[in-house]
Amino acid sequence: MRIAETRAVNRALRKAYGIGLCSVEELGSFSSSSGHARDHAAPAKHSTNGSGSGQPRLRDQLCLLIRQHNLDPTLVKAYAADFCGTPSLKEANRDLVQSFVSHLAACAKESRDMLICRLNSYAQPAEVKS
Repeated sequence: MRIAETRAVNRALRKAYGIGLCSVEELGSFSSSSGHARDHAAPAKHSTNGSGSGQPRLRDQLCLLIRQHNLDPTLVKAYAADFCGTPSLKEANRDLVQSFVSHLAACAKESRDMLICRLNSYAQPAEVKS
């Protein structure tokens, strides 16, 4: 009961703070002793943002890249929408978003400074002082 409560609290906190990752325990188990956890993991495979191959969801991959390279999420979303040619990232199809995530990972690995400069070009200009 204590473990279930801890997991529920952690899940609620991740949801409240918009963290798209989950704990290893929530992914399900390969052992037969935890069939209940496997029942909850099965519907997640049918998500439009996930892939059935066991790979992390695109949103999770993007969040991880943002955290790993300390990027501004707002600027990344603006860059992603521009990269995908859509008004917002939500309107882009999965293939375009997947291409963007790969592109972002490659840019961050190649030259983080160049990526930061590119992202800063999507920043809203501050009010000009007269």
